[in-house]
Amino acid sequence: MNIKQSLYSKRLSEEDRAFITNYEPRDYPPNAVTADVILLTIRSGRLAVLLVERANPPQSGSWALPGGHLNPDESITQTALRELTEETGLTAEPAHLEQLQTYSTPGRDARDEKMRVTSVAYLAFMPDPGTPRAGSDARSARFWAVDDLPEFNPALGVEEGPILAFDHADMLRDGLERAASKLEYTTLATAFVDEQFTISDLRLVYESVWRSGIDPANFSRKVKATPGFIEPTGVKRATGRAPAGLFVKGSADVISPPFFRPVEG
Repeated sequence: MNIKQSLYSKRLSEEDRAFITNYEPRDYPPNAVTADVILLTIRSGRLAVLLVERANPPQSGSWALPGGHLNPDESITQTALRELTEETGLTAEPAHLEQLQTYSTPGRDARDEKMRVTSVAYLAFMPDPGTPRAGSDARSARFWAVDDLPEFNPALGVEEGPILAFDHADMLRDGLERAASKLEYTTLATAFVDEQFTISDLRLVYESVWRSGIDPANFSRKVKATPGFIEPTGVKRATGRAPAGLFVKGSADVISPPFFRPVEG
């Protein structure tokens, strides 16, 4: 018994102990809790999401977000990180991880006929971590450019890319909106790039997440004028045209005034 369990046990009254002794879980509908991870990165200049091909029913052979069931001895955040490693082979933790939303609509999972399955979705950002490797109950794992998913690109037919399992398209759609919003008022764009980066690297993050072009000169002026957003290293990187200055993340977490996405249409 750990310290937290010991302290919790001491707070139980005799009435509580009697209640727990006689408590029968089978008197209540069975429920399960899972964690799913929406891991976004910039890969070959495009916004990409990490997906796994399911090896087991339900919906074996379909593509889904990495995730799985909560174990009795872990928190839901630990579940998310464990499943991410087990199913994709990625060992580096994301540069940013946050809870996105809980998904519990009846019928969202085929197992709901036997047991309600509620999922806690996490949103994660990181620089391109390289090629994932399938493990656990995944048949394969890979990054898919968001624009190569038919549910996110009206120009594609359903046979031109994977249709996501369960309600994972809804999760990804919510995650993309959260990511786009976060870039407006936080410095989390730096979670997509290496520790040292150029202004062009950072602009590519915004263009990829917002799926919109940005004027390079205006972007550079605004980023440099935002207190605490980035800090120069004094080092330059050779590029195709002229050496570009390298920067690191500054001390600020919030952008003020915020950046705003280009207005569509």
